[in-house]
Amino acid sequence: MTAPSKSRWNLLLRLFAGLGAIAIAWLLDNRVDAALVVAGKTELHNVAWWCSESGEGWVIGAAGIFFAVFFLLANRQRIAADIFFIALTSELTGLAATILRVLFGRTRPTAAVPQGFYGVWHDGHWIIGKYQFSSFPSGHAASAVGLAAAAWLIHRGWGAAAAVYALAVMWSRIALQCHHLSDVTASVVLAIPLAVLLKKVLAPSIKFQFGNFYRAWKKK
Repeated sequence: MTAPSKSRWNLLLRLFAGLGAIAIAWLLDNRVDAALVVAGKTELHNVAWWCSESGEGWVIGAAGIFFAVFFLLANRQRIAADIFFIALTSELTGLAATILRVLFGRTRPTAAVPQGFYGVWHDGHWIIGKYQFSSFPSGHAASAVGLAAAAWLIHRGWGAAAAVYALAVMWSRIALQCHHLSDVTASVVLAIPLAVLLKKVLAPSIKFQFGNFYRAWKKK
């Protein structure tokens, strides 16, 4: 088998594995969603809320910029570039998930209409951007998993720590009844390969630009 053919087979296998994972999660949605919900459990609800808020795109973006600038000023431009890449990957994977969930129009667990996929139009109205029709996939989970995947590609230790964070965000989105299990599973299937692609496309350019910026700044 030639290298291109092997690569295509590997791609197809990963695609089917991802679809299979989503299908299995779909079958387990009701059972897992009910088991993880924290409604009425004040302390767990508060923990879930904080985990969920930490998965907001602006939080990750702000933290990424802050730490990138901090390490750049500390003469650690390579670490600064890596942090910037990780944060940017998180933002892009979250954006991709947000675009898809707007188009799919899947109902949230607490939606006041029958569960299902409604696309962009329902009952004579556009439903683009409507909260109760924006469940699949999870933007928060995609951002967190994208961050963890990018961190893992840069440094295994960073990736392991970020994976714990990603799991916490994924749990919180189900626990707060914002998403189904299959929504966060789809985010994993989306974010990991996208992070791998972005590592090849963006990381070299980011490191090069940070190096140029650092050298120009040091000359002043």
